[in-house]
This record gives sequence, C-alpha cells and structure tokens, in this order.
Amino acid sequence: MFDSKARLDALNFASIDEMIRAYADEAVLIARQQHRVLLDYTPASVDALERVLDGQAAVDLDFQSRLWGSYFGELLRRRWNGVWLLAPYPGSREQSGDAGSVIPTLDVAGSRLWPTIKVYRRLTLGAAENLSTFYRLVEKRLAADKPH
Repeated sequence: MFDSKARLDALNFASIDEMIRAYADEAVLIARQQHRVLLDYTPASVDALERVLDGQAAVDLDFQSRLWGSYFGELLRRRWNGVWLLAPYPGSREQSGDAGSVIPTLDVAGSRLWPTIKVYRRLTLGAAENLSTFYRLVEKRLAADKPH
C-alpha cells in the first residue's frame, strides 16, 4: 500500500476529478491484490469496502482516508451524478473565514458529502461509522429529494 502512496504523492493532478479517480482506481487495485476483494463501483461493493476497512490498522490515516474515501466518493458520484469540488468541512475554522485547507467534497443534487472524512471516522471510531449503513441513509435521502 505504501508503494501506492509514494506513486500517487509524486503525481501532479490537473483537477480534483483526476486526483479522486487516480486514488479510487488505486483502491480497486489494492483491494484486489492485498485483500482479494472486488470493488467495482456498484452499491453492492460498499459492503466489500466495509469489510476491507474493518481489518485496517489505523496507520497513515491521511493516506488511507484519501484512498478508500476516494473510492467511496467516486461510487457515490457515479451512482447519483455528483460533482467533485474543494470546500471546507462544516464547522471547521476555514468555514468561518480563516485561511486554510479545503477537502474533497462531493456535491450531489445540492447535498454535500465528505467521503474522505467518513472513511477517516470509520478507521478511527470503528463499526459505529459503518459505510454500508451510511450509504443506505444517503440513498434514502437522495431518493426522497428526487422530484416525482
């Protein structure tokens, strides 16, 4: 996994979309090679991703959050035609006007999601932050917001 980190860190991306796709594709490769798990961007693969995360040690959380969060976010983006952007996380100092960093944010029909933060929380807080449960909540919310 750390060969992947060095390779991805050395790249210069032209856009947030390009960066997310590169990390998501790497997550697919690592899941297959190191965990024997198929991640195929389908809703069913959220359970597979959850199993991978369940066995991860909390090592290099920044990279793991970016790697697995990019896959999770890209799955959500493809499912609901979302758009990647960079924005501060709600409640952060940056949101109140302080200069600082922004993070990959997924905009889906006006709703904002932070997949890398969700994965970070899953890695640090454990099963209470289950991605499959979160995915079902997002799906329910987005289906309810859809015009009939």
